[in-house]
Amino acid sequence: MVDVSRGEAPASPAEEPRGCLFALSQPPLMIFLTVIGSLLLMAALHDLFLL
Repeated sequence: MVDVSRGEAPASPAEEPRGCLFALSQPPLMIFLTVIGSLLLMAALHDLFLL
């Protein structure tokens, strides 16, 4: 049985939790992922062509 004695209404569908796509749309995270990706790309190119 659900306790509703506090008078709080359950969360409405408009207040759904934000998911992964919302997190990926944030500029700091995208900048971080771009920097990490470019470092990995430079390391891979270095291994391919210079070693």
